[in-house]
Amino acid sequence: MNIENTQVQMRKGILEYCILHIISRGEVYASDMLEELTSAKIMVVEGTLYPLLTRLRKAGLVDYKWVESSSGPPRKYYTITESGRGFLMELSATWDELVSSTQQIISLNQNGNTSS
Repeated sequence: MNIENTQVQMRKGILEYCILHIISRGEVYASDMLEELTSAKIMVVEGTLYPLLTRLRKAGLVDYKWVESSSGPPRKYYTITESGRGFLMELSATWDELVSSTQQIISLNQNGNTSS
C-alpha cells in the first residue's frame, strides 16, 4: 500500500466539511480558501476546489456573488446558505462522533487498557 494515497484519501474525506466551515465565517474568495486549506496542510488544487464549489452551489449549500475588483476582473465571493448551515451542523456532529470514536480506538493499548 502507498501511504501517500491513503493520506490523500483521508484529507479528501474532510475537504467538503472544511470548505463549508471556511465559507460559514463570511464571504470568501476561492483563492483565500485555497490559501487557508494549504496553510492547514490540506493540499488542494483549483481543479479540485472549483468543481466542489459548483456541487455545493447546485446542492443549495452555498451561493456566490460577483464583486468588481479594482485590480482586474470581477471576483466571485462565496457565502453559505441556510441549508448549508444546517448541513454543516450535521457534518459537525458526525465529525465530533468520528473524533470521539477514533480516539477511543487509538487510545487503547494491546491489553485493552487506555494508554497514558
